[in-house]
Amino acid sequence: MTEKLVSINELYEFKDNPYKVKDNKDMEDLIESIKQYGIIEPLLVRPRENGGYEIISGHRRKYACKKAGIKQIPVLIRDMDKDMAIITLVDSNLQRSDILPSEKAFAFKMKLEAKKHQGISTYGQDVHKLSRDNVADNISGRQVQRYVRLTKLIKPLLQLVDENKIAISPAVELSYLKKQEQEDLLETIKSEDHTPSYSQAIRMKELSIQNKLDMDTIFNIMIEEKPNQKEQIKFKVENVKDYFPKGYTIRQMQDIIEKLLKRYQRKWKNKKFER
Repeated sequence: MTEKLVSINELYEFKDNPYKVKDNKDMEDLIESIKQYGIIEPLLVRPRENGGYEIISGHRRKYACKKAGIKQIPVLIRDMDKDMAIITLVDSNLQRSDILPSEKAFAFKMKLEAKKHQGISTYGQDVHKLSRDNVADNISGRQVQRYVRLTKLIKPLLQLVDENKIAISPAVELSYLKKQEQEDLLETIKSEDHTPSYSQAIRMKELSIQNKLDMDTIFNIMIEEKPNQKEQIKFKVENVKDYFPKGYTIRQMQDIIEKLLKRYQRKWKNKKFER
């Protein structure tokens, strides 16, 4: 490998990079760190046929450098083919704590396909060993396959998974629905303002396999009341904690709120009676 300074204009994004560069607090901190200390760890890149370099590891650092106004960036240049580049790209990001389910799904899929191109079987029992030993530490082959299934979801449904509005387990079952069925489900989610439970997702999958899933059926399944989706009022702790003595637990806050509401109810009833 060769280390050198290159112009930021010579650095190109990795095609189909599954990891998103986000403008958030972590990015702001990275920008400030780079302004103060520069790039501590060089970007890992590989030469492009048409000139310049393709980033394998360091997309966030390049973005932060651009925001910080830095024109030249230290890089490690390594010759590698596309499959090895994909594997290195995936591995260099998997340990991050802020990876979205969609990012993990497409990353696993890319790595499995790259391993397949290298001649390593990814089918049958071999996929479990491959996934455990070569795709992600502490994640079983079954878990990897479940994440890869998420790539079958249409983008709006996958976004709901990223937003924690659809859990992974029902999302995996929904991934077996045909594209039109997923679009019909999305319309129902919008109109009814809630998402399917795991049991509802399983029923839809089974009906889809039998070619018995249409918009009306999806609607009838979705309007069933689920215990976890009865109307609730929720408060963020940070929005109410200043109204309570320091050190109060959530349970203590809840008890006081309930008592105050009971007093309010009695007061309201008394006023109504006086009228």
